[in-house]
Amino acid sequence: MMRKTTLILLGAAAGAAVTLMSTQPKLVLMGSSAKAAVADTYRQLNLFGDVFERVRADYVEKPDDSKLIETAINGMLQGLDPHSSYMDPKSFRDMQVQTRGEFGGLGIEVTMEDGLIKVVAPIDDTPAAKAGVLANDIITKLDEDQVQGLTLNQAVEKMRGPVNTKIKLTIMRKGQDKPVEVSITRDIIRVRSARWNTEGDDVGYIRLTQFNEQTTEGLKKGIAEIQSKIPENKLKGYVVDIRNNPGGLLDQAVSVSDAFLQKGEIVSTRGRNAEETQRFSARAGDLTKGKPIIVLINGGSASASEIVAGALQDHKRATILGTRSFGKGSVQTIIPLGSGNGALRLTTARYYTPSGKSIQAKGIVPDIEVLQDVPEDLKARTDTKGEASLRGHLKAAEGQEATGSQSYIPPDAKNDKALNMAYDLLRGTQVNAAFPPNNKSASVPN
Repeated sequence: MMRKTTLILLGAAAGAAVTLMSTQPKLVLMGSSAKAAVADTYRQLNLFGDVFERVRADYVEKPDDSKLIETAINGMLQGLDPHSSYMDPKSFRDMQVQTRGEFGGLGIEVTMEDGLIKVVAPIDDTPAAKAGVLANDIITKLDEDQVQGLTLNQAVEKMRGPVNTKIKLTIMRKGQDKPVEVSITRDIIRVRSARWNTEGDDVGYIRLTQFNEQTTEGLKKGIAEIQSKIPENKLKGYVVDIRNNPGGLLDQAVSVSDAFLQKGEIVSTRGRNAEETQRFSARAGDLTKGKPIIVLINGGSASASEIVAGALQDHKRATILGTRSFGKGSVQTIIPLGSGNGALRLTTARYYTPSGKSIQAKGIVPDIEVLQDVPEDLKARTDTKGEASLRGHLKAAEGQEATGSQSYIPPDAKNDKALNMAYDLLRGTQVNAAFPPNNKSASVPN
């Protein structure tokens, strides 16, 4: 038998590799109904073959066979959900580069919505962020090329290119009647996914912008540096800011969560078959030595970010503060298709928080909701619609779906109500029943 090797991934937009696994094909004895279903499938494949041959023979211009097949594959996958897609060889290579945290391009996380490119979030300190690209912007043109008709991977490929070359984005933005044109010079995007600093002489602040291969090491370095600057008897706790963090690698979400937990389940992934269930648990050793933690989330916190927030919330290890998260609770698997054939990005599982909740199309609800004061000229474009608004999304496993959540972060920290409340709670100058969390009432065993 041939062994099939797959690569599991998780992310809100471009996605990234997570875990190698091997599976063996199973011998299945089929009954009459199963045989009939297989026969019907082959009839449908024959129909596809008939259409393919008719197009090759009769289309007004000679078509490219490989492009016809690739387009058909893309159509099949796009009909499943917004996160399944085909990656040609170049896109596959680019994805692998991105997970390492360094690639050439603009610095935006994007998704496909109604045939157009929607910005999930610009990455901090990149050309796109500096040029003023915002979350929820809809990109309609790349230079003079219409986005309509392109796949997500094709659009991403066009946005990437040699360093110091320019590209013009035409953007539709809420609250503005006319399209906005933004010229951006491409650069090497070295994504420093973890940043940190001390707030005063008593609080540590850690910002995670995405989950790539460097995230956990960056987090550990940040915690160590904060602890070296603030004596343990003065350190009130940590603010972990994952607002507008679109996600990334599953193993990094697990190891980041593990950094704050002594034990217990972090997340489980469940596919169509029960035997595909995987569980990820914490190992002994809380790097923050039990200090209080407040995690900041908003409508742009997706996927791997939601795993971290969900794990720390369920274990009552942290208080979650902000607005409801994006609601991407699915796992994608990267399946290489052989030398020179690219890879398949296929949704293969849902993930569940330690208490057994699926956040798909619902998101993480914060323990303390804090809405920002939004300037009048930005009010029409500061909400993220969320997973539940994406066409063809996986439905919530149970309960009501939720859409619309604020994703605005004030550029001046002095005006950041969520951040300042977190500082006040840690210092005891403000009181809330949700802080500190009572870990004796944790919804999962510790």
